[in-house]
Amino acid sequence: MKKSSMIVLGAIGAVVVLAIVYRAVNRAPSADLPVNEQLEKVLADGGCASCHSANPQLPFYANLPLADNLIGQHVKDGYASFDIAPFIEALQNGTAPNEVDLAKVEQSIANGTMPLWQYYLVHWGSSITDAKEEAVLGATKELRAKYFPSPLAAPEFANEPVRPVPDSVAYDVRKAALGELLYSDTRLSADGTVSCATCHGLNTAGVDNKRYSEGIDGQLGGVNAPTVYNACFNFVQFWDGRAATLAEQAGGPPLNPVEMGCKSFDEIVARLSDDKAFVKSFNEVYPEGLSQATITDAIAEFEKTLVTPNSDFDRYLKGDKNAMTAEQIEGYDLFKKYDCATCHAGVNMGGLTYELMGQRANYFEDRELTEKSGLTDGDNGRWAQTKVERDRYRFKTPTLRNVALTYPYYHDGSVETLKEAVTKMAKYQVGREMADGEADKVVSYLNALTGEYKGKKLTNDNDK
Repeated sequence: MKKSSMIVLGAIGAVVVLAIVYRAVNRAPSADLPVNEQLEKVLADGGCASCHSANPQLPFYANLPLADNLIGQHVKDGYASFDIAPFIEALQNGTAPNEVDLAKVEQSIANGTMPLWQYYLVHWGSSITDAKEEAVLGATKELRAKYFPSPLAAPEFANEPVRPVPDSVAYDVRKAALGELLYSDTRLSADGTVSCATCHGLNTAGVDNKRYSEGIDGQLGGVNAPTVYNACFNFVQFWDGRAATLAEQAGGPPLNPVEMGCKSFDEIVARLSDDKAFVKSFNEVYPEGLSQATITDAIAEFEKTLVTPNSDFDRYLKGDKNAMTAEQIEGYDLFKKYDCATCHAGVNMGGLTYELMGQRANYFEDRELTEKSGLTDGDNGRWAQTKVERDRYRFKTPTLRNVALTYPYYHDGSVETLKEAVTKMAKYQVGREMADGEADKVVSYLNALTGEYKGKKLTNDNDK
């Protein structure tokens, strides 16, 4: 046999062997396994925790020249964008994963962005084959149906990462009535000039449309006031997540020296106690009487009433194909294409995770160049509560419900228009430049997110 023929046969044999090995190490999990175990196995085979965890298990070559910088950056970026450990733990325990985590895994597999080719070039078993992709997408769909059902949506939209706002949530009517009075009561502030409604006006979409809200004595806060509408769907409250519940959040501003300036709730109770008619009504609902716990509980019950269902988008998800324009439907498709629907998932389209501001580009560096202003305490985000370095510049994602009315945007209120907010998000969070036409379509879609309050389309008096 000629030498050239032997070389060809050897090459063919090598390819066959490699193909057999590749097929063996990339075998999809058994369909007989529960879907959470199938998904966990694909993620384990894919080596996802090698980059997306606090304690990555680096390969032996990670410290070699050239490889160290590349791998180090991949690990840093991977962990910054997504800590996969809680998600894997939920799969292993058979418990509900975070809704955003589920959407992130689903989207990264669907669009083929994970794992990085540099990784699976060396780790063959990490490749996402068609069979693995089918297993992952099937598992995420089944897990979403189990833990985050969408009964209001039409069947074709039941697996969307976003769900319609329900008409209402459970609340105590009598407590909410008291909470509504307290929400607008300036006696909760030290000088009697500021109420909850001052910064979160119900007739101004739950915000004040100022970059920073004004508290007692004209003092300005350090972050933009988020909307109170649909806040009951957030997993925590405040940009830095320092309040676990609505009631805990309601107890913050009255004692904040910049916002409402009270030394303690004792002085608030003393002022309210002078109103005998109010005390009588309050004690009928709360026999234990006025206190920080009962006051904040009442306000929290009222805030549960502030849901805004029946937006054009909600009606579209429910099956009304004429509820949105063709441009808005295209905008929604782009919204998903640009991965916006991962972090802004769920009923509230946000408020479910903390995300790094400036994932793909340095937002704060660029802001400093533009505004000639440095970092503030408000820019630290979640770090202010945890002192964990990974949490610096990480914020609770804001809701996009009624977003056309809740300008200015971002935690620092630095962005005036919705179009600018959209294009900057694409740049800083996704690492892509969005064309004007695409941005306009997404903005048109976001305008379809304005819901109804008490049966009427939500408006903003500041727009009049």
